[in-house]
Amino acid sequence: MRTPAPRQPVTAESPPSTPRLLLQSVATRDALLDGGWWPRSNIPMAELPGLILALEDYRGPIHHILLGATGWASRPHLLDVAGRAVRLVWSTSLPTDLLTAISTSGTRIDLLVVPPGVNMPTAWAAIGLAAQSTNTTHASELITAADHLLLPSEGKTDSVG
Repeated sequence: MRTPAPRQPVTAESPPSTPRLLLQSVATRDALLDGGWWPRSNIPMAELPGLILALEDYRGPIHHILLGATGWASRPHLLDVAGRAVRLVWSTSLPTDLLTAISTSGTRIDLLVVPPGVNMPTAWAAIGLAAQSTNTTHASELITAADHLLLPSEGKTDSVG
């Protein structure tokens, strides 16, 4: 019987980017989400290290991340972040607009994931809604809710971010 070779963490080729991220200032049990994140691309090695480091500032070291499998350019299982491996779990049953991070203390952080191609005003409005301590809207409904908050002439063409 052959023993599978251990997986080596994937290392990003460039320094971690600063994530477009907004988190609740204080965690609350009433809100469905802890905040929102708007990645610039669908490349995990470019987007996730910066996010993980930012989340560690918020809740301590991150042990693993659960993501929807759809829409990403690749699906590494281990990611090197600041010299340690963070496990990535890609699920076909998890919605693409939801990311869950688990800290080493067991704390869970749930984030809205705004797809890279969404226009700037809608993306930031959705992230803002997700980060409200009073938010009771599910991730799958937040982008639509944010789009409805904007005036009809706002935010339909600007995609720079």
